[in-house]
Amino acid sequence: MTSRPKIAVVGAGSIGLFYGGHLAHGGQETHFLMRSGYELAKAHGINISSESEGRILLPKIHAHQTPESIGACDLVIIALKTTSNDALPALIPPLLNEHTRLLTLQNGLGNEDFLAQRWGAERVLGGLCFVCLTRENPVTVEHFGHGAISLGEFVRGSSETAGQVAGMFRACGVNAKAVGDLLLERWRKLVWNIPFNGLSVARGGITVDHILERHLPEVHELMREVLAIAAAEDCEIESDFMEVQIERTRLMGPYQPSTLVDWKAGSPLEIEPMWGTPLLRDAASGVSTPALKALHAQLLDADAKRKP
Repeated sequence: MTSRPKIAVVGAGSIGLFYGGHLAHGGQETHFLMRSGYELAKAHGINISSESEGRILLPKIHAHQTPESIGACDLVIIALKTTSNDALPALIPPLLNEHTRLLTLQNGLGNEDFLAQRWGAERVLGGLCFVCLTRENPVTVEHFGHGAISLGEFVRGSSETAGQVAGMFRACGVNAKAVGDLLLERWRKLVWNIPFNGLSVARGGITVDHILERHLPEVHELMREVLAIAAAEDCEIESDFMEVQIERTRLMGPYQPSTLVDWKAGSPLEIEPMWGTPLLRDAASGVSTPALKALHAQLLDADAKRKP
């Protein structure tokens, strides 16, 4: 990584706008690959509104409609929904040079593997975003809380580049840290994502406060199953981590997880990386996960019912 890298953000949804916007506001050369928001961004820039941090208004940004117009970069941040991963083989190559690093901020398991198989494991980093966001329109993000990001490298035992990228985020006002075991951190996030994102849709479209009120035993069972699969992959998570996550969720109030937002908008759901791939891991390890199997089936059914 150079001292002032050229950065591309692929996927200008709430995550891409929030973290890419902080980098641009902090003085990093940041280019946004945009679809629906391109004309708005060229005319008005992007806007991040935060209850805790105030407003970040970037009236002029580097907005692009094609990766070719961006060109080769030092760091490519992938913030697309995983349901659009089939577009990456066409989007990524024009952004690569010999030393380009690829950082996926996507949910679930298997995204680093997808990138590593195509462009080399040594290029790949993963980031876990702990943040509450809503995209009000294609160029405006509302930030409700949190914002930390944990960064790790796909190749275990490597940490130098993750440390450099984390330092760059911190210099731009983002609470970022490098982690030594990215897979462990992925499982730790799934302890929350699997029950709360899943039940928000499978139980008819409810916010996290209602999940806690009505379905807390189910949350506990799903969390225990996630801990068991993770342990079978040599990713031991302390048992009190479940209660820590539940207490953190109580502070969120009527928060809508990202899967619920997608479901309400009629967008495809990220079912496989968040529920399907963990199920494949449990099959390989021999762990019994009846609650996770049932939730996965319910989500597939809920998604299918919306399709013509």
